[in-house]
Amino acid sequence: MTKAELIDQVHGKLDGKLNKKETGAAVQAVFDALGAGIQRDGRIAYPDFGTFTVKTRAARQGRNPRTGEALTIAESKSVNFKPAPQFKDAL
Repeated sequence: MTKAELIDQVHGKLDGKLNKKETGAAVQAVFDALGAGIQRDGRIAYPDFGTFTVKTRAARQGRNPRTGEALTIAESKSVNFKPAPQFKDAL
């Protein structure tokens, strides 16, 4: 699903209460709030949908595929999603 398709679906469920531009702004505001919450708290839980958490990957050894030279891959952070049981069962 693309952003435009998501906006269209949300707009359709609102029964004309907002125009498409306002619906797009509302969808963007939700994602902005999710991003800010994850940055601030490291976790966002939405019942019956799932939980987003920040996961830290430890530094590790890797290899340059061209030269075979060993190198250190720095520690990094990513967002992990764990679906709620109801959502997972619906899949």
